[in-house]
Amino acid sequence: MQNLKHLIFGLLLIISSNSFAQTILETPNVESKLYVGDGVNQPLIVGLGGSEGGNAWTSDYWKKTRDQFIEKGYAFLAIGYFGAKGTPDKLEKIAIEDVHYAIEVAKKNKKINKENIAIIGGSRGADLALLLGSYYDDIKGVVAIVASNVTFPGNTNHFTTSTWTYQNKELPFVPVNDEAVPYLMKNDLRGTFEAMLQDSIAEEKALIKIEKINGPILLISATKDEVSPSTPMAEKMITILKTYNFKHKYEHIAIEGGHSAPLKHFDLVFKFLETNFSK
Repeated sequence: MQNLKHLIFGLLLIISSNSFAQTILETPNVESKLYVGDGVNQPLIVGLGGSEGGNAWTSDYWKKTRDQFIEKGYAFLAIGYFGAKGTPDKLEKIAIEDVHYAIEVAKKNKKINKENIAIIGGSRGADLALLLGSYYDDIKGVVAIVASNVTFPGNTNHFTTSTWTYQNKELPFVPVNDEAVPYLMKNDLRGTFEAMLQDSIAEEKALIKIEKINGPILLISATKDEVSPSTPMAEKMITILKTYNFKHKYEHIAIEGGHSAPLKHFDLVFKFLETNFSK
Protein backbone atom coordinates (compact mmCIF):
# COMPACT_ATOMS: atom_id res chain seq x y z
CA MET A 1 0.00 0.00 0.00
CA GLN A 2 2.85 2.38 0.91
CA ASN A 3 4.53 1.66 -2.42
CA LEU A 4 1.25 2.37 -4.21
CA LYS A 5 0.97 5.74 -2.45
CA HIS A 6 4.52 6.61 -3.52
CA LEU A 7 3.70 5.62 -7.12
CA ILE A 8 0.55 7.74 -7.19
CA PHE A 9 2.41 10.68 -5.63
CA GLY A 10 5.13 10.34 -8.26
CA LEU A 11 2.59 10.30 -11.07
CA LEU A 12 0.94 13.41 -9.67
CA LEU A 13 4.30 15.17 -9.65
CA ILE A 14 4.86 14.25 -13.30
CA ILE A 15 1.38 15.43 -14.27
CA SER A 16 1.74 18.69 -12.37
CA SER A 17 5.16 19.37 -13.87
CA ASN A 18 3.71 19.12 -17.38
CA SER A 19 0.55 21.10 -16.64
CA PHE A 20 -0.20 24.77 -17.27
CA ALA A 21 -3.09 27.12 -16.64
CA GLN A 22 -5.71 27.61 -19.34
CA THR A 23 -7.97 30.66 -19.19
CA ILE A 24 -10.75 31.84 -21.47
CA LEU A 25 -10.54 35.64 -21.62
CA GLU A 26 -13.46 38.05 -21.88
CA THR A 27 -12.76 39.75 -25.22
CA PRO A 28 -15.60 41.20 -27.36
CA ASN A 29 -15.83 39.85 -30.93
CA VAL A 30 -12.77 37.66 -30.37
CA GLU A 31 -12.38 34.19 -28.85
CA SER A 32 -9.26 34.16 -26.68
CA LYS A 33 -7.69 31.28 -24.77
CA LEU A 34 -4.55 31.90 -22.75
CA TYR A 35 -2.12 29.12 -21.85
CA VAL A 36 0.41 29.97 -19.14
CA GLY A 37 3.22 27.83 -17.74
CA ASP A 38 4.69 27.79 -14.25
CA GLY A 39 7.47 30.31 -14.79
CA VAL A 40 7.50 34.06 -14.23
CA ASN A 41 8.09 36.84 -16.72
CA GLN A 42 6.96 34.67 -19.64
CA PRO A 43 7.14 36.19 -23.14
CA LEU A 44 3.75 36.02 -24.87
CA ILE A 45 3.25 34.29 -28.21
CA VAL A 46 -0.03 35.11 -29.97
CA GLY A 47 -1.31 32.49 -32.43
CA LEU A 48 -3.61 33.37 -35.34
CA GLY A 49 -5.18 30.88 -37.73
CA GLY A 50 -6.13 31.57 -41.34
CA SER A 51 -9.19 31.55 -43.57
CA GLU A 52 -10.34 28.21 -42.13
CA GLY A 53 -11.87 30.22 -39.28
CA GLY A 54 -12.46 29.16 -35.71
CA ASN A 55 -9.68 29.21 -33.15
CA ALA A 56 -7.12 26.99 -34.83
CA TRP A 57 -4.49 27.05 -32.10
CA THR A 58 -6.86 25.51 -29.55
CA SER A 59 -7.32 22.42 -31.72
CA ASP A 60 -5.86 18.98 -31.07
CA TYR A 61 -3.94 19.32 -34.34
CA TRP A 62 -1.87 22.21 -32.95
CA LYS A 63 -1.68 21.01 -29.34
CA LYS A 64 1.81 19.49 -29.69
CA THR A 65 3.27 22.68 -31.19
CA ARG A 66 1.39 24.86 -28.71
CA ASP A 67 2.73 22.80 -25.82
CA GLN A 68 6.25 23.18 -27.19
CA PHE A 69 5.96 26.94 -26.77
CA ILE A 70 4.88 26.49 -23.15
CA GLU A 71 7.72 24.04 -22.49
CA LYS A 72 10.19 26.57 -23.91
CA GLY A 73 9.02 29.18 -21.40
CA TYR A 74 6.52 31.14 -23.44
CA ALA A 75 2.90 31.89 -22.58
CA PHE A 76 0.57 31.30 -25.53
CA LEU A 77 -2.57 33.21 -26.53
CA ALA A 78 -4.78 31.44 -29.08
CA ILE A 79 -7.10 33.84 -30.88
CA GLY A 80 -10.14 33.17 -33.06
CA TYR A 81 -11.23 36.29 -34.91
CA PHE A 82 -14.02 34.85 -37.06
CA GLY A 83 -16.00 31.64 -37.24
CA ALA A 84 -15.60 31.02 -33.52
CA LYS A 85 -17.92 31.57 -30.58
CA GLY A 86 -18.78 35.24 -30.16
CA THR A 87 -16.93 36.30 -33.32
CA PRO A 88 -18.06 37.45 -36.81
CA ASP A 89 -19.32 34.67 -39.06
CA LYS A 90 -17.32 35.74 -42.10
CA LEU A 91 -13.78 36.84 -42.81
CA GLU A 92 -14.89 40.35 -43.62
CA LYS A 93 -14.38 43.74 -41.99
CA ILE A 94 -12.57 42.28 -38.98
CA ALA A 95 -11.61 45.06 -36.56
CA ILE A 96 -7.92 44.71 -35.84
CA GLU A 97 -8.32 46.71 -32.61
CA ASP A 98 -10.61 43.96 -31.27
CA VAL A 99 -7.78 41.47 -31.75
CA HIS A 100 -5.29 43.80 -30.13
CA TYR A 101 -7.62 44.28 -27.17
CA ALA A 102 -7.41 40.53 -26.55
CA ILE A 103 -3.64 40.89 -26.35
CA GLU A 104 -4.07 43.77 -23.88
CA VAL A 105 -6.25 41.59 -21.67
CA ALA A 106 -3.71 38.75 -21.78
CA LYS A 107 -0.94 41.18 -20.77
CA LYS A 108 -2.68 41.70 -17.42
CA ASN A 109 -1.71 38.20 -16.34
CA LYS A 110 1.00 38.61 -13.70
CA LYS A 111 3.14 35.81 -15.13
CA ILE A 112 3.43 37.46 -18.54
CA ASN A 113 6.19 39.82 -19.58
CA LYS A 114 4.10 42.49 -21.29
CA GLU A 115 7.22 43.96 -22.91
CA ASN A 116 7.84 40.78 -24.94
CA ILE A 117 5.00 39.95 -27.30
CA ALA A 118 5.33 38.21 -30.66
CA ILE A 119 2.61 37.15 -33.09
CA ILE A 120 2.57 34.05 -35.30
CA GLY A 121 0.01 33.85 -38.09
CA GLY A 122 -0.62 31.65 -41.09
CA SER A 123 -2.18 32.72 -44.41
CA ARG A 124 -4.83 35.39 -43.63
CA GLY A 125 -3.68 35.19 -40.02
CA ALA A 126 -0.20 36.10 -41.25
CA ASP A 127 -1.63 39.20 -42.90
CA LEU A 128 -3.32 40.08 -39.61
CA ALA A 129 -0.09 39.48 -37.70
CA LEU A 130 1.77 41.91 -39.97
CA LEU A 131 -1.02 44.47 -39.68
CA LEU A 132 -1.08 44.28 -35.89
CA GLY A 133 2.67 44.72 -35.80
CA SER A 134 2.46 47.73 -38.11
CA TYR A 135 -0.26 49.45 -36.03
CA TYR A 136 0.81 48.63 -32.47
CA ASP A 137 4.33 49.15 -31.20
CA ASP A 138 3.88 46.82 -28.22
CA ILE A 139 4.24 43.94 -30.70
CA LYS A 140 7.95 43.09 -30.60
CA GLY A 141 8.13 40.33 -33.21
CA VAL A 142 6.14 38.82 -36.10
CA VAL A 143 6.30 35.42 -37.76
CA ALA A 144 4.21 35.46 -40.94
CA ILE A 145 3.67 32.15 -42.73
CA VAL A 146 2.52 32.35 -46.40
CA ALA A 147 1.58 35.99 -45.89
CA SER A 148 0.37 38.67 -48.28
CA ASN A 149 2.12 41.99 -48.75
CA VAL A 150 -1.25 43.73 -49.15
CA THR A 151 -4.80 43.66 -47.89
CA PHE A 152 -7.24 41.68 -50.05
CA PRO A 153 -11.06 41.66 -50.15
CA GLY A 154 -13.07 39.88 -47.49
CA ASN A 155 -14.26 36.33 -48.18
CA THR A 156 -17.77 37.17 -49.39
CA ASN A 157 -19.72 36.40 -52.56
CA HIS A 158 -19.30 39.95 -53.83
CA PHE A 159 -15.64 40.66 -52.85
CA THR A 160 -16.39 44.38 -52.49
CA THR A 161 -15.40 44.89 -48.86
CA SER A 162 -12.07 44.78 -47.05
CA THR A 163 -10.95 41.90 -44.88
CA TRP A 164 -9.86 44.33 -42.14
CA THR A 165 -10.96 47.57 -40.51
CA TYR A 166 -9.29 50.02 -38.16
CA GLN A 167 -11.22 52.62 -36.14
CA ASN A 168 -14.41 51.74 -38.03
CA LYS A 169 -12.82 52.34 -41.44
CA GLU A 170 -12.11 49.64 -44.00
CA LEU A 171 -8.44 49.26 -44.86
CA PRO A 172 -7.64 49.81 -48.56
CA PHE A 173 -7.60 46.53 -50.49
CA VAL A 174 -6.71 45.20 -53.92
CA PRO A 175 -10.04 44.63 -55.72
CA VAL A 176 -11.04 41.77 -57.98
CA ASN A 177 -10.44 43.17 -61.48
CA ASP A 178 -11.64 42.00 -64.89
CA GLU A 179 -8.41 40.09 -65.48
CA ALA A 180 -8.99 38.05 -62.32
CA VAL A 181 -12.55 36.93 -63.08
CA PRO A 182 -11.68 34.00 -65.43
CA TYR A 183 -9.30 32.58 -62.79
CA LEU A 184 -11.90 33.07 -60.10
CA MET A 185 -14.49 31.21 -62.15
CA LYS A 186 -12.06 28.28 -62.46
CA ASN A 187 -11.37 28.41 -58.71
CA ASP A 188 -7.72 29.11 -59.52
CA LEU A 189 -6.92 31.10 -56.39
CA ARG A 190 -3.28 31.79 -57.14
CA GLY A 191 -4.12 32.93 -60.66
CA THR A 192 -6.83 35.18 -59.22
CA PHE A 193 -4.44 36.89 -56.81
CA GLU A 194 -1.72 37.23 -59.44
CA ALA A 195 -4.18 38.91 -61.82
CA MET A 196 -5.41 41.24 -59.06
CA LEU A 197 -1.84 42.26 -58.27
CA GLN A 198 -1.39 43.46 -61.86
CA ASP A 199 -3.21 46.57 -60.63
CA SER A 200 -0.06 48.24 -59.34
CA ILE A 201 -1.87 51.39 -58.19
CA ALA A 202 -4.28 49.38 -56.03
CA GLU A 203 -1.39 47.29 -54.73
CA GLU A 204 0.50 50.40 -53.66
CA LYS A 205 -2.53 51.74 -51.76
CA ALA A 206 -3.16 48.39 -50.03
CA LEU A 207 0.41 47.68 -48.92
CA ILE A 208 0.82 46.52 -45.33
CA LYS A 209 3.29 48.95 -43.74
CA ILE A 210 5.66 46.31 -42.45
CA GLU A 211 8.46 48.85 -42.13
CA LYS A 212 6.66 50.16 -39.01
CA ILE A 213 6.88 46.85 -37.14
CA ASN A 214 8.74 47.27 -33.85
CA GLY A 215 10.73 44.05 -33.83
CA PRO A 216 12.18 41.17 -35.86
CA ILE A 217 10.21 39.69 -38.75
CA LEU A 218 10.32 36.14 -40.12
CA LEU A 219 8.56 35.47 -43.42
CA ILE A 220 8.08 31.85 -44.48
CA SER A 221 6.64 31.26 -47.94
CA ALA A 222 5.85 28.27 -50.17
CA THR A 223 7.55 28.02 -53.56
CA LYS A 224 4.70 26.05 -55.13
CA ASP A 225 1.89 27.81 -53.30
CA GLU A 226 -1.39 26.94 -55.01
CA VAL A 227 -3.41 29.50 -53.03
CA SER A 228 -1.40 32.69 -53.38
CA PRO A 229 1.95 33.88 -54.76
CA SER A 230 3.42 33.82 -51.26
CA THR A 231 7.07 33.65 -52.30
CA PRO A 232 6.95 36.64 -54.70
CA MET A 233 4.95 38.62 -52.13
CA ALA A 234 7.50 37.81 -49.42
CA GLU A 235 10.29 38.91 -51.75
CA LYS A 236 8.51 42.23 -52.25
CA MET A 237 8.31 42.70 -48.48
CA ILE A 238 12.02 42.01 -48.08
CA THR A 239 12.71 44.67 -50.73
CA ILE A 240 10.63 47.17 -48.75
CA LEU A 241 12.48 46.39 -45.52
CA LYS A 242 15.81 46.87 -47.29
CA THR A 243 14.60 50.15 -48.79
CA TYR A 244 13.65 51.47 -45.36
CA ASN A 245 16.88 50.20 -43.76
CA PHE A 246 14.73 48.26 -41.30
CA LYS A 247 16.64 48.26 -38.01
CA HIS A 248 15.46 44.90 -36.70
CA LYS A 249 16.40 41.42 -37.87
CA TYR A 250 14.37 40.16 -40.83
CA GLU A 251 14.51 36.96 -42.82
CA HIS A 252 12.63 35.21 -45.60
CA ILE A 253 12.71 31.43 -45.89
CA ALA A 254 11.09 29.87 -48.96
CA ILE A 255 9.96 26.29 -48.36
CA GLU A 256 9.69 23.90 -51.29
CA GLY A 257 6.05 22.83 -51.57
CA GLY A 258 2.45 23.98 -51.46
CA HIS A 259 0.55 26.42 -49.24
CA SER A 260 0.64 24.21 -46.15
CA ALA A 261 4.24 22.98 -46.51
CA PRO A 262 5.75 25.67 -44.21
CA LEU A 263 3.56 24.46 -41.33
CA LYS A 264 5.81 21.40 -41.12
CA HIS A 265 8.84 23.53 -40.32
CA PHE A 266 8.15 25.06 -36.93
CA ASP A 267 11.73 24.27 -36.00
CA LEU A 268 12.60 27.35 -38.06
CA VAL A 269 10.13 29.41 -36.06
CA PHE A 270 11.52 28.26 -32.71
CA LYS A 271 15.09 28.94 -33.88
CA PHE A 272 14.22 32.44 -35.09
CA LEU A 273 12.43 33.35 -31.88
CA GLU A 274 15.20 31.93 -29.72
CA THR A 275 17.80 33.94 -31.60
CA ASN A 276 15.96 37.22 -32.18
CA PHE A 277 13.07 37.54 -29.74
CA SER A 278 14.44 38.47 -26.33
CA LYS A 279 13.30 36.67 -23.20
